[in-house]
Amino acid sequence: MLGGTEIMRDGDFQGDRIHNTLLTDEDILARELGVNPSTRGVPDLRSGAQRLDVRFIQFDNVVIELLQYRDAHQPMGGSRSFAEPRDQMSPAFPRSMHICFYLRDDVDFNEFIRDLEAECERRGMTQVKANRVITVSTEQQRKAAPLDANSNPITEGKSDGWTLIYCKGPEGEQLEFVQALGPVKRTFQQALEARQRSV
Repeated sequence: MLGGTEIMRDGDFQGDRIHNTLLTDEDILARELGVNPSTRGVPDLRSGAQRLDVRFIQFDNVVIELLQYRDAHQPMGGSRSFAEPRDQMSPAFPRSMHICFYLRDDVDFNEFIRDLEAECERRGMTQVKANRVITVSTEQQRKAAPLDANSNPITEGKSDGWTLIYCKGPEGEQLEFVQALGPVKRTFQQALEARQRSV
């Protein structure tokens, strides 16, 4: 209806790596508060009880990513989401938004995240925290995670070449950092070229 072109859809994402990539900070906060993470809108991607599906829609030089967290028994693209809309911070709640920053091809993703956190801390923005791809239970463990745990490179399926991590910004806003290389970069480039030809 708005004139966008679907570039790609992928989904049924589940398991430790994607759960940690997107939700580490929320898990740590739930533990600190002594509450079940699901009450704060944290789906259980780790066990596969919930799944994540994505769809990318292109509007000329802007791409919008639509996310749906759903219970595992619900079909991809269905109308039911994992949780009801609420005024919570979990990125899994419907109506939650995040800002995504694209990293150039020549940027070392893991070093970028390390340097971003260090510079933010140096400037007094101690609440800026990137998730890790490994399971951690405390802030100390998150900080001590190895450098290669700062990003989640996807190496199979339609998203092959996509690398990402979620991060909380200085006001608690949800941020995402991504890099697109290889096959997924070609998919997006071909979609842009096809759209430009049709316009």
